[in-house]
Amino acid sequence: MHKIDRSCGTHDGTFHADEVTACALLMLFNFIDEDKIIRTRDPKRLAQCEYICDVGGMYDPAQKLFDHHQIEYGGLLGSAGMVLQFLKDSAILNTKIYDFFNQSLVMGVDAHDNGRDPLIPGYCTFSHTISNFNPIRQDCTEAEQNQAFHQALRFTSDHLRRLLERFKYTASCREIVADCMAKSKDCLIFDENLPWLESFFDLNGISHPAQFVIMPAGNHWKLRGIPPTYEDRMKVRLSQPKQWAGLHDDDLKKVSGIPGAIFCHKGRFISVWETREDALKALEYTLKHSEG
Repeated sequence: MHKIDRSCGTHDGTFHADEVTACALLMLFNFIDEDKIIRTRDPKRLAQCEYICDVGGMYDPAQKLFDHHQIEYGGLLGSAGMVLQFLKDSAILNTKIYDFFNQSLVMGVDAHDNGRDPLIPGYCTFSHTISNFNPIRQDCTEAEQNQAFHQALRFTSDHLRRLLERFKYTASCREIVADCMAKSKDCLIFDENLPWLESFFDLNGISHPAQFVIMPAGNHWKLRGIPPTYEDRMKVRLSQPKQWAGLHDDDLKKVSGIPGAIFCHKGRFISVWETREDALKALEYTLKHSEG
């Protein structure tokens, strides 16, 4: 049977994040067209599709088939993870980008669809958000369901595109971070506000002696504590002084003795100062007086 180029079949009815994400990934990397997504369970119509996601009862990347519901498949991937693996195996994604997409989105989508979501009360995942795109009324028409699917698909496509752009931007700053690490000891000082945390630890930051980062923050400058490890990034190697915790403006100026004081978070992991020089003074004071 003739297959429709750049088409993708997926099941009709209620949709979930895994097939929406699978289709969005294929769109993002220019394998399929949105107007050629066919939502059906009819085997004859599915047979006309170049790609099939989350329906059809087969997982065979060579034939562009990505279903995980059949009893023969015992893995942990959903259709999103299957498509992501296909993109890696096809050399569309390198290992770093694959890991980034998997750890920032796809792994959680697959876990939810396979019943491994922890279901924490009050915790809304990406999968919950996509589910909320489904029509509220369960007796909706097929046209209403398909319209909702495409709304969710565009939302997901935009999210994936922004994730990819953010990954590329972070990667583009890696050399700046590496250069700063090579020149620095107690503190990394950047002349621009840039993403540094991922590159720092990817460059063996766990063994680097720096305890703080100084960089611009809008019209001001921030002094930010460095975490002990990437996994423990809610902690810092050295906290700023206890007496600064939660203080603003004049109160912080009085206690610190630094005229450009603006704010210190009560958690003592970050403070904000009027100038670079003020932030350097705050660093000097912290290194001498902080009790951890």
